[in-house]
Amino acid sequence: MASVHSENNPLGKNSAYIDRYDPTLLFPISRAEGWSSVGIERDSLPFFGEDVWNGYEVSWLNDKGIPQVAMAEFRLPATSPFLIESKSFKLYLNSYNQTKFANKEMVEQRMEKDLSAAAGGGVSVDILSLQYRFPAEPKSVCIDDLDISMDKYELDPEILTLATGAEAGDFEGLLVSHLLKSNCPVTGQPDWGSIYIEYKGAHIDEKSLLTYIVSLRTHQDFHEQCVERTFWDIWTRCQPESLTVYARYVRRGGLDINPMRSSDKSKQAVNFRTIRQ
Repeated sequence: MASVHSENNPLGKNSAYIDRYDPTLLFPISRAEGWSSVGIERDSLPFFGEDVWNGYEVSWLNDKGIPQVAMAEFRLPATSPFLIESKSFKLYLNSYNQTKFANKEMVEQRMEKDLSAAAGGGVSVDILSLQYRFPAEPKSVCIDDLDISMDKYELDPEILTLATGAEAGDFEGLLVSHLLKSNCPVTGQPDWGSIYIEYKGAHIDEKSLLTYIVSLRTHQDFHEQCVERTFWDIWTRCQPESLTVYARYVRRGGLDINPMRSSDKSKQAVNFRTIRQ
C-alpha cells in the first residue's frame, strides 16, 4: 500500500524528465490514509464522486514523427483505492512526448489502461483538441464578502453551525468561495482554488461556512482529502438532506485537480473552468 511518506514518492525531490513512454512513473497513494484521518470507514464511504483532472501539456508523435499537442480530461472514481500523486502524473504525461502513436484513440486507450491500473478503478480519458471550449461556470452565490473576523487559522469542524433567527429555516442552493487555500502535505507549497457547496437542508450559517473555508488556509492535505474533509465536516455537523462539495483548483505543472464529493450517487462533475484556471 503506497503512502505519501514513501521514499519512492517523487514529490519534493529532483526528478529526471523522461520523454519515452514509461508507465512505472505513476505513483499511487492510498486514499484510506485520508479517510481514516477524519474517521471515515473505508467500507462505508458517505459520499460518491470523482476527481476531474485537466492536462494542458499533452503531446506525442504521430507515425511520421510530427508532434501532436492537445489537452486531456481524466476522471478518476472517488471510490478507487488509490489517488495518483500529481508530480508522478506530470512525469508520466511527459513520457509521451517522444513516443509515436498512430492516432489519439491509441493514446487514450494506453492512458486509460495505465491510470486505471494505478488507481485500482476505471479511469476515463478524453483527449481534447485545442479548439475545445469548456462548459460555462454554474450560477452560484459568492459568500466571500460576508462580514467575518479571523484570529486563528486552524481547521476545526465545530466552526460550522446552522443559521439561527431570521436566517433559520430550509435552504437549497449553490454557494461558492474563491478563498480556498490549502498546502501540500509534502512540500508545503500552497494550493489555490474555488470551492462550490451545493446544499439542501436546514440553512447552514454562511458566515460559519466562510470561516471554515478560510481556516483551511494553513491546512496540509492533498486536494482530494481537503474536499473529503470539508464534505464530512458539513455532513456530520449540519446534517443536510443532500450535499455536494466541488473544488476547482488552480493548475500546477500543467495539471489542475478538481475533486467532487456528493451524497447523490448519480451526480457527475461538470468540467467547467474558473477565471483562474
